[in-house]
Amino acid sequence: MARRALITGITGQDGSYLAEHLLDQGYEVWGLARGQANPRVSRMRKLLSDVQVVRGDLLDQGSLISAVERVQPDEVYNLGAISFVPMSWEQAELTAEVTGMGVLRMLEAIRVCSGVSRGGGTGAPSGQIRFYQASSSEMFGQVSETPQTERTAFHPRSPYGVAKAYGHFLTQNYRESYGMFAVSGILFNHESPRRGAEFVTRKVSLGVARIKLGLATELRLGNLEARRDWGFAGDYVKAMHLMLQAGNPEDYVIGTGRMKSVRELVEAAFSAAGLDWERHVVTDQALHRPAEVDLLCADPKKARVQLGWEPDVSFDELVAMMVESDLRLLTNGGDPDQDSSWP
Repeated sequence: MARRALITGITGQDGSYLAEHLLDQGYEVWGLARGQANPRVSRMRKLLSDVQVVRGDLLDQGSLISAVERVQPDEVYNLGAISFVPMSWEQAELTAEVTGMGVLRMLEAIRVCSGVSRGGGTGAPSGQIRFYQASSSEMFGQVSETPQTERTAFHPRSPYGVAKAYGHFLTQNYRESYGMFAVSGILFNHESPRRGAEFVTRKVSLGVARIKLGLATELRLGNLEARRDWGFAGDYVKAMHLMLQAGNPEDYVIGTGRMKSVRELVEAAFSAAGLDWERHVVTDQALHRPAEVDLLCADPKKARVQLGWEPDVSFDELVAMMVESDLRLLTNGGDPDQDSSWP
């Protein structure tokens, strides 16, 4: 019988790549969605026709219990979140409820449906539902050391980072208190042509494509000196899956181990289109974060040694992939806000 996976956030970038990967691995894949009439769900089902959909909401404990009872998953991947960092200042309470409390509700749903009680210890019983939590490098925030490892202290600098830290510690707590196979992947920035148009990488690739096609003349950006560890989302979802196949539940940092500045991202994107970035990029102080995260860089040694995971797509390949995809999208009259860049 095929293993069964339940994915929250399946209509997002990571959810779509993970669903594809699990289907390739022979899984029966279910996606949690708040309503069948959601247009994002309709597009997802056209692109991933083998994915089944179950109703549920990270804001509603009862719906999550019902979803887990119906699907009876072997693995649950909690990718659902309010994930755009700047928005977390504008909707801090909603971010806390979805990105933070949503983790608690899903863990409780799994615990209740599995019949797990306190005092389970740290060893996960065979046959138990395995849980993956999408933690984030934004939890490190104002970093205390570089590169960051699984032991680096957290100092989040946004409501999003704080909510992610809450979910991360909850996952550890349920693992230690109930013996659940619950793990967190501390993923550094991972991008793709499916990334939402509001994120800086996609904003850059779309801006370059618009300028190349004569649809715009400038691209306005905030802090060009912020440095990040950027990789390809399609590589990172493979690490998620590997974490739930391990013999013991542990947390892992996932990244490339190489930092690039926003300026270097811009240079690579404009170069991929044969353009001079300095003729088109305008810095705008209004686009800076209230509390900036200056640099993030992963030390993925543990994942490399214990899981055998390595990223395949380089930074330059990723940027070129995104620019080429957005050039095709805009040339064909697609709407970036409608996820029409998905293949």
